[in-house]
Amino acid sequence: MRNAAVTPEGGQIRWVELQGREPARIYVHGLGATSPAYFTEVAVHPLLAGRRSLLIDLLGHGISDRPTDFDYSLESHADALAAALTGAGVDGAELIAHSMGGSVAIVLAARHPRLVSRLVLVDANLDPITPALGSPGSGGIAAYAEEEFLAGGWREIRDRAGSHWWSTMRLAGREALHRSAVHLTRGTVPTMRELLLDLEIPRAYLLPEADGPLPGTDALTAAGVAVVSIPDCGHNIMLDNPEGFARATAAALSHDGQR
Repeated sequence: MRNAAVTPEGGQIRWVELQGREPARIYVHGLGATSPAYFTEVAVHPLLAGRRSLLIDLLGHGISDRPTDFDYSLESHADALAAALTGAGVDGAELIAHSMGGSVAIVLAARHPRLVSRLVLVDANLDPITPALGSPGSGGIAAYAEEEFLAGGWREIRDRAGSHWWSTMRLAGREALHRSAVHLTRGTVPTMRELLLDLEIPRAYLLPEADGPLPGTDALTAAGVAVVSIPDCGHNIMLDNPEGFARATAAALSHDGQR
């Protein structure tokens, strides 16, 4: 396990690192998740193995620290991740990022372009979300005021999340989980979608085939983003169909991304 201090107070981001060739590949998890649990199987798949790979946990999640004085905005997550990658000696990395992690990765590429050479987004959030009590994912968490969530709302989320998601969600700091969800639903200005469209690096977006066409596909493809549907999976593509994920990701990483 590796680590780097990423806040003025010394808060640590930690990761599991697999040795291999440069440039490095960075795997970034979604809300309430952890990269080693979600990405290890695919990171060592024959189609993806052999690169230096950092399975990194965002601040507030997994094996990283959970500071309660951090705002957990997408921009702050991206800057903390940038500090960790800089501390790890990473430059021009290939980012493979799921769900909220994809939103963070887009912001990272926009704010710290030297750190990112390619981007593979895995069913990532591109647009703001309207919070609603009882809804799944970030929208349901963000519907609580922070005080309500800390006082017991988290238990309702636990019961709705199911044992699989809760197995990693329970590792996240409760302030981190709530604030991350709130900022994810608010999105960024410009939006994550707009930032993605403006990036000049090769980009790909993987989504479950069952979800149907991705809204805005025409504009994304016109901007050079490869949009790829993966069969036999839900939101957690890398867990549900690791073979299909590895094939699509390997192809995306060889995509030249020309407009």
